[in-house]
Amino acid sequence: MTEAPPLRIALFTLESLASSAAVRAFAEAYAAELVLIGRSKPYRAAAGGSFGQFWRHLRHSGPRFLPYLFVNFALPSLVARLRGQHGLANLARAHGTALLEVADVNGAACHAALQAARPDVVVSFHFDQIFTLETLALAPLGGVNIHPSLLPRHRGPIPTFWALQEGPGATGISIHRIAARIDTGDVLAQRAHALPPGVSASTAARLLHEAALPMIGDVLRALAEGKVEGKPAPPLPYCGFPSAADIRAARRQDVRLVRWADWRAALGL
Repeated sequence: MTEAPPLRIALFTLESLASSAAVRAFAEAYAAELVLIGRSKPYRAAAGGSFGQFWRHLRHSGPRFLPYLFVNFALPSLVARLRGQHGLANLARAHGTALLEVADVNGAACHAALQAARPDVVVSFHFDQIFTLETLALAPLGGVNIHPSLLPRHRGPIPTFWALQEGPGATGISIHRIAARIDTGDVLAQRAHALPPGVSASTAARLLHEAALPMIGDVLRALAEGKVEGKPAPPLPYCGFPSAADIRAARRQDVRLVRWADWRAALGL
């Protein structure tokens, strides 16, 4: 039987300690299939800019949320600049892959890039912008997202924070179709994944994103062969950014957003 040709992939991500190692491994493994890398601008004006986002998170989540933001976003970026490292930019340059700084994934610039790249499928790997159906239609097979939770549980931006509070057996990975509503598309692959005791929400996200790599490989092969089957996941309540009260309650369960291991990882130690 003739093997299906590999898919042309457009990868969309937000560079962060929570996923950068897994995203780089994915990009290296699929370098020949990658036709576009979309890297989200974290401090884009539409999201409030750096100050607007800082103030919004401070008001909602309180000061104990700030180390999470610093360790996952600001510190790794600062360390990379000081060391002359450029992450996905270097990888894209080495493999001749188009790299797009994404201010609006549904805007004209992104649509033009997708039309030029002609991907078969969009892969969202820890991406912080919401795709419209119009944008996804620019890839014949639509989009799939890697989500570090057992959907439909823990929809939202920090699923590991909520899952760790439920205890052993609540953590895992889902790969699902991207739909109009956040984290609600049909689940294409899913499995529970146990984590070491005492890990932070940040470390849990890193471990789960890395554990998702073999799963996304299987999903992409099934998509290429036209054999993928999805399982509807009726949405449970959305789990957004935690409030200050949520963080205090989690600490009483010894669930932390960050621990010292995350600081060391952000510093590359």
